[in-house]
Amino acid sequence: MGLLDGKRILVTGVLTDSSIAFHVARIAQEQGAAVVLTGFGRLSLVERIARRLPDPPPVLELDVTDPGQLDSLAGRVGEHVDRLDGVVHAVANAPAAALGGNFLNTAWDDVSAALHVSTYSLKALAMAALPLMRERGGAIVGLDFDASLAWPSYDWMGVAKAGLESCARYLARYLGEHRIRVNLVAAGPLRTIAATSIPGFERFESVWGERAPLGWDLGNHEPAARACVALLSDWFPATTGEIVHVDGGVHAVGG
Repeated sequence: MGLLDGKRILVTGVLTDSSIAFHVARIAQEQGAAVVLTGFGRLSLVERIARRLPDPPPVLELDVTDPGQLDSLAGRVGEHVDRLDGVVHAVANAPAAALGGNFLNTAWDDVSAALHVSTYSLKALAMAALPLMRERGGAIVGLDFDASLAWPSYDWMGVAKAGLESCARYLARYLGEHRIRVNLVAAGPLRTIAATSIPGFERFESVWGERAPLGWDLGNHEPAARACVALLSDWFPATTGEIVHVDGGVHAVGG
């Protein structure tokens, strides 16, 4: 019996098979879930990557900044599953001008774009999925990167992640009445398309190599993906508003 037997899970953010979201979708299927993916932009690429999953799932277009696509999401998902028991928010983006040490000079237009896609979208996605979750409840899980420190080069994405953490707490407060849990998984650095596009990403490698008590493998997405699946399951029925660190222990130790 799988952890997610009978569950219907919506997974956003699958771009390549190195995406954390891809591994969440894979493990969710292995644990018995029916999965629906969303993609943005090059939908044909997402569809090709989806065919690498154990059971190729449907792929829907979703721009989390487009009100029309958000408003129609429940209806489009409903063509494939009768409800949602879980949603994975794995969406983040910031313009180049908001990263790489340009913090003091970043214009509001670039900051607002980062916050819209990386922070506000958690609330927007939750509300778009709510019609399919309201009756039975479920779990929303977002991907985070520890926002308690100012990391080199991360800049306004770090601010966006701090906002994401706060947004998750407020969603936990307001969605609790619908028996919907909202939690984040703060993963250590992993070699994904999104991560390696951050200028100075290699500096994170040395931090984790030196400080992680359990060690850290930048190419192993399994620990973070398993944590997401666990939070999607019924094994955390009274946990919400939490940040689960999957970072080899770096968050807990000094330099």
